[in-house]
Amino acid sequence: MDVGKYLSRIGLTAPGKPDLELLRSVHTRHLLSVPFENLTVHSGGRVQLDPPLLYDKIVNQRQGGFCYESNYMFSWLLTKLGFDMRLLSGQVKNSITGGYGAPFDHLIIMVTLEGRRWLCDVSFGNAGFTVPLSLDTEDPQEEGHRVYRIREAAGMRFLEWQKEENNGADGDWTQIYKFTLEPRRLENFTEMCNYHQTSPSSIFFCKSFCTTLKPGGRLTYIGHKLNTITFPTEATGGVVETTTRELKDEEIPGILAEKFGILLKSPLIPKDEAITPPPVTY
Repeated sequence: MDVGKYLSRIGLTAPGKPDLELLRSVHTRHLLSVPFENLTVHSGGRVQLDPPLLYDKIVNQRQGGFCYESNYMFSWLLTKLGFDMRLLSGQVKNSITGGYGAPFDHLIIMVTLEGRRWLCDVSFGNAGFTVPLSLDTEDPQEEGHRVYRIREAAGMRFLEWQKEENNGADGDWTQIYKFTLEPRRLENFTEMCNYHQTSPSSIFFCKSFCTTLKPGGRLTYIGHKLNTITFPTEATGGVVETTTRELKDEEIPGILAEKFGILLKSPLIPKDEAITPPPVTY
């Protein structure tokens, strides 16, 4: 890895010491610079969990990826910057069935820094958090207009949020994913990485998408739509605003290049099919 080139990819210069300020900075800059996307799957390719290939895709080709790609590359960068990190396995809450994905459904990261533990995740999408969350408290953790918490129960930890609201500790919490702190290796995720590229029960197979955090909001391409989300401000009356633009096939490559900085090597086949509900196993 060329650390300087990776940092340049996310808009940072030479780093300082591996402290909380740097961790927060690289986490946020990664979200603002590297899209969460599955376009390889829908342009004739296949994601392979080979670190040199992932580095070439995200840093040299300036594309994005899904969690097995972006979060792994981020973990590699953290190691090179001097952080103590481990890979963790997450299981995402299914909004259709209410169940959870299988183990290794989602790759996330824990960083231990000066005796404190932090959850990092730069590859989740709309419900994702902007700066690392503390693993050493169950109290609400505010991030702008949002609030998150990490609750522990029955040997698992549950990441929860109140969606686009913050009603304090007694508000309604929605589970995002669950996980343990057991260390994992990249190769442990191979089977689920293949599953998400081939299963009609996976959003990654059923829908072509690309999404990235923007200052003050989020931009998301999916199928034949471009959605722009603006986070609450005084100008918006404290509410989230969403606008949708319908796209023609011939417009999509230009949108991906202009809005997300992604130039695909092969033609994209736009896709936005219904997801087959998976069996509730977990």
